[in-house]
Amino acid sequence: MTSAYAKTRGIRRSAADHLARFDVRWPGVRRRAGGMALALALECGLLLLLLTLGHSVAGDDDGRDTLTTVSFAPEAVPVDRSKPQPQPAEEAESLSSALPPAPAMPQRPPPLLAPTFPAPIETPEMSPAAPLAKSEPTPPASGKARAVIRDDMAGPMGPPNTGYPGDSQRIAGGGPDGEPLYAARWYREPYPEELRGYLSTASGPGWALINCKTASGFRVEQCVLVDEYPEGSGMGRAVLGAAWQFKVHPPQVGGRAMVGEWVRIRITYEERRN
Repeated sequence: MTSAYAKTRGIRRSAADHLARFDVRWPGVRRRAGGMALALALECGLLLLLLTLGHSVAGDDDGRDTLTTVSFAPEAVPVDRSKPQPQPAEEAESLSSALPPAPAMPQRPPPLLAPTFPAPIETPEMSPAAPLAKSEPTPPASGKARAVIRDDMAGPMGPPNTGYPGDSQRIAGGGPDGEPLYAARWYREPYPEELRGYLSTASGPGWALINCKTASGFRVEQCVLVDEYPEGSGMGRAVLGAAWQFKVHPPQVGGRAMVGEWVRIRITYEERRN
């Protein structure tokens, strides 16, 4: 008996040691496990209670359903034997008279005949016409358009490129406000490339006559158009556009250069052939 008691005591001590190590490793788990066991026991008790109540409500018939049938029948109508019963022929006639007449069947239109077309007339194939020989364009006449400075004294005056000393020639007409007008004398004739770009916009050949006011550096300014030929050819507009390049001597009066006096310049545009 002493050995059995010692064995039981050893088992308890071993279990206590295991529980102590369990608490050290997982603190609070045994306390939570006790709460969970109590909650699980409560839930099992509620489940057994619900099952007991369900069995008492259902009864001993194992839930079998019973079916109750109710039939309804119309009341029998008494038949009057004194009235004669209608014969089948009379019933058929009355039904035929009561039915509306059947609608007439629409007549089918006659089938349409396929249209006939005349056989196509075969036309002989035309051979393609031979290409016409292209006529070679006539080469234009070789020539150059250039500006020619006229120094004829008979017509309207241009700068007469004279190198002799003396006073400038006074000509008819005047400036915009009646100022004296002199024939211009070139300090340097304009180069053809200076005029070509402007005169290319005009319809030549022709000429233009302009009056300009002399300025320092042999320049001219405030140029105005006097006349052009042909009229409306654009010669005057072209010459006015190129006038900023003109270099002329100011008029000489009494041996002195009169800067600010007005001069007349004529530019003639003609076609020159080699």
